[in-house]
Amino acid sequence: MEERRESSSKPRRYFRIRRKIPRQHKMSRFKNKFGVHIYVLPNLLTTGNMFSGFFGIIYAMKGEFIIASYAIVAAAVFDLLDGRVARLTHSESAFGAQYDSLSDLISFGMAPGILMFLWALQPFGRLGWLACFMYLACGALRLARFNVQKSGPEKKDFQGLPIPMAAGIVASSVLAFDDMGISGERNWGLLGMTFLLGFVMVSTFSYRSFKEVDLRERLPFFYLVIGVLLFVIIALRPEVMLFVLFLTYAVLGAVFGVLKLGLKRRAARIAHREN
Repeated sequence: MEERRESSSKPRRYFRIRRKIPRQHKMSRFKNKFGVHIYVLPNLLTTGNMFSGFFGIIYAMKGEFIIASYAIVAAAVFDLLDGRVARLTHSESAFGAQYDSLSDLISFGMAPGILMFLWALQPFGRLGWLACFMYLACGALRLARFNVQKSGPEKKDFQGLPIPMAAGIVASSVLAFDDMGISGERNWGLLGMTFLLGFVMVSTFSYRSFKEVDLRERLPFFYLVIGVLLFVIIALRPEVMLFVLFLTYAVLGAVFGVLKLGLKRRAARIAHREN
């Protein structure tokens, strides 16, 4: 009896029978851990955009401002390619749109802001870094507004200056000043330009996107003549001419926007008087 009691008091051991899980099920479990499926090719191009912006920040901190400017230009090329590839391959997604905006904030917001401060606005002290912060903050607001408005009907024109164009103006200003042998340090014009770029990015001024121009269709002959003239003008002095063209695009959009607002106010006043 004692032997039976001793044997009954011992804890029983249960053995689990392990089932051999097929390799396919293991791979599916591994994939599901990431929680989202993405299109690889356009997002790799977006990563190239972000890498170029980060590369530009590093070289701006080293004082290599020309290399940093070309890095921002490279980021703009990647930004142009990722959207085109996504549309051509029908691989557009909400994840890609958000990832693109985050990359744009680094490449076209943070990188140009740091570049402009270290290259030209650092001698202004607090006023200089506040101008660069305003540029960065307005760029973030511009991207957030674009993401919210993207869910609505697609517009032909941009509302406010696109942030890649603003970054292109900053990068081309460094290249143009270097080509002309002008120092950008403590330049009041560049300080004012930085504030104005931030303002026009969050403005409601209408900027032409040229989406209605389809180069695959037949167009009037003078379109080709204009293209050749632009090519010749840029080839004369690429660094300076690109800066002039980008800045002209930004200024004309602001001027036309202000004039349009003035006309609306004048029409409202006339209608109020007639009533």
